Amino acid sequence: MGVRSFRRAAVAVVAATALGISAAACSSGSGSDTSSQAGLTAKSSPDAATLAKLPAKAEGAEIVVGDPKAPHTVTVYEDPRCPFCKHFEEGGAGAVARLAAEGKVKVRYTIASFLDSKFGGDSSKRAVNAMRASVEQGKFPEFHAAVFASQPKEETDDAFTADNLLKIADQVPGLRGAAFDKAVHENTYKDFVSAAEKAFEDSGVGGSPVVLIDGKQPAGDGRAIYDADAFKKVLADAGVS
Repeated sequence: MGVRSFRRAAVAVVAATALGISAAACSSGSGSDTSSQAGLTAKSSPDAATLAKLPAKAEGAEIVVGDPKAPHTVTVYEDPRCPFCKHFEEGGAGAVARLAAEGKVKVRYTIASFLDSKFGGDSSKRAVNAMRASVEQGKFPEFHAAVFASQPKEETDDAFTADNLLKIADQVPGLRGAAFDKAVHENTYKDFVSAAEKAFEDSGVGGSPVVLIDGKQPAGDGRAIYDADAFKKVLADAGVS
């Protein structure tokens, strides 16, 4: 492990401890640097009906979901290839989505692509580009969740190809079209992808998922983010209910 990789791994451990997230999280330390092409099963999110009600817009390197005037903010750092981010999306994210639909919280996403450097390939970059493209179609909340629901089995699987991302988009009514398909194939939002990764690196969190409530770490050891009911209680304890 090189010096730079060691330092990044150390930052991930420190960030996990400082932010109260579980040690079971995706780190930006060194990896195998190997990837394999693999297929995936395109799925929609079980929360699709709730997510379809939420507005989304790009703000700099972030994507903001929900009413901009909502009194509380949940900040989320993710990487599309990270399996623990999928666990969050299957768990605590559902509680957040329901609160966002009620106008009680907005969600600020920084979607990184550090796992491409760790495992090889461009899956995360392609997925982030497609997510950014979905903002223009008013479909980001549904598509973002569908990407995680469709995540391939292994982090090393370089499965978020353009064709597979379009198969996932087929699970989101009204998303597919000439503009979206072109953006996915041509990586139209590559500058946004780079900016989001830089924002992730500059944040110092060092791993994913990281979830903050009104800029602060959630109470507890961080495992509550992987369970909807448990995270709903954490949110309520933080004043979001």
